[in-house]
Amino acid sequence: MLAILAPGQGSQSPEMLLPWLEIAEVRERIERWSELSKRDLLRLGTSAGADEVRDTANAQPLIVAASILTWQFLHEHLDRSSLLLAGHSVGEISAAHFAGVFNEEDAITLVSTRGEAMALASSENKTAMSAVMGGNREDVIARLKEFNLEAANENGAGQIVAAGLKSDLEKLAAHPPTGSRVRALEVAGAFHTHYMKHAQEKFGDFVANGEFLDPHSTLLSNQDGKVIRSGIEVKARLISQISSPVRWDLCMKRMGELGVSDVLEVAPGGTLVGLIKRELPNLRTFAIKGPADLDSAKEFLRMAQ
Repeated sequence: MLAILAPGQGSQSPEMLLPWLEIAEVRERIERWSELSKRDLLRLGTSAGADEVRDTANAQPLIVAASILTWQFLHEHLDRSSLLLAGHSVGEISAAHFAGVFNEEDAITLVSTRGEAMALASSENKTAMSAVMGGNREDVIARLKEFNLEAANENGAGQIVAAGLKSDLEKLAAHPPTGSRVRALEVAGAFHTHYMKHAQEKFGDFVANGEFLDPHSTLLSNQDGKVIRSGIEVKARLISQISSPVRWDLCMKRMGELGVSDVLEVAPGGTLVGLIKRELPNLRTFAIKGPADLDSAKEFLRMAQ
């Protein structure tokens, strides 16, 4: 079974869309998505600095745009009925689009609304996120509770992401759990925690009357690794995941249970494949960072199916 994965926030980088402009039709698509998102994705993805790209309201649509571009150049080489699709955090919007739940225009509108709502919620408190690598899971969770922090992401492969007030994250860095190290992440808020409740409510109001079709491929929820079978459930989970922990560890466990043998991560790829390699080392993997990887990706897909 082939899995197509879509990365989440933190995978963005300056000039991430610049190489794509070498493909003739891409500029027009990005300009159209800029109008839909009410953000100049063309400028943000080609010439904006790291701080501006890191801004949640910009990072999320940029990441999804790169993922959709990748999909548009690869989907003709795929048997959609036998695919497994999953996305990390905001990547679940990309994955749902790949599964036919909504079109590319709706995906861009959804992610832009999500990013703006989460950026606004982040401005209400001085919050952030840090990766805790290594250590015993129970010990890590206990230490987070000690400092009033939440496990926003359980990524597997010995990585848990802590989220909460910056002052509490500084205490965690000074007193890490036994056998672990703490690294601050390039995100501007405590995503997937109770600090995002206002963002969840705003996003929920926006999508309330939207049409979500049933997935035509196996689509996993990053809240618990379960297969989502209806468009109604996709909608509900995209809303609730904003303030719920990402359980990527359970997604990888489900991939193993369902017999996934090959994994391709769309652009801006690398992070999820890195986790797969550590958690499921027998799987064949390929990460797409940009358009230069497309030909090799097509060959990988030919061998995988």
